[in-house]
Amino acid sequence: MKRILIIDDHAVVRGGLKQILLDEFPNTKFGEANNSGEALEFLNKEDWDVVILDISLPGRSGLDILKDTKQAKPKLPILVYSMHSEEEFAIRALKSGASGYMSKSELPDQLVKAIHQLLTGRKYISSSLAERLAVEIEKPSEKPLHEILSNREHQVMLMIASGNSPTQIAEELSLSIKTISSYRARILDKMRMKTNAEIIRYSIENKLI
Repeated sequence: MKRILIIDDHAVVRGGLKQILLDEFPNTKFGEANNSGEALEFLNKEDWDVVILDISLPGRSGLDILKDTKQAKPKLPILVYSMHSEEEFAIRALKSGASGYMSKSELPDQLVKAIHQLLTGRKYISSSLAERLAVEIEKPSEKPLHEILSNREHQVMLMIASGNSPTQIAEELSLSIKTISSYRARILDKMRMKTNAEIIRYSIENKLI
């Protein structure tokens, strides 16, 4: 029996994933977590064959959960399954230990393919992501500014760059407006910027949005 843990804060998404995967893997036990606290509880108490992990979770970021989990269970395959495009988070997720990255806009058969590959010890990388990785390898060794940001800071930066207000970001991440303002201040300081306009311009120039 396969054991798959789904970490996503939307019950409809969790239910849809279970239905898709049960058609292909009928003898599967599923675990469901809708926030970072539940996710860590499931991960610490039980063993899983594959984890499907969203990035945007109430509390801690999915990428933070990914990093902590890979330190404790380095061989556990984790597929990051997100509403965010590959351009925004895929390379960062892979560097943090993910075994694959998939946008929620992909067709169900791609999800099945990804899970098959992870269950057999392989990684799932789309052809477009493979091209991005090849370009990444050829880049000069000096890191771009956004690479020095934490996972949460990076997420907030992209939300700012996409035109979201502090209130919208706070609601999406289940954080206070004060906390979002602190993240923004740290982002501006680390990236040596002064305004949101600079964040937007930088994100567009570096093809982050």
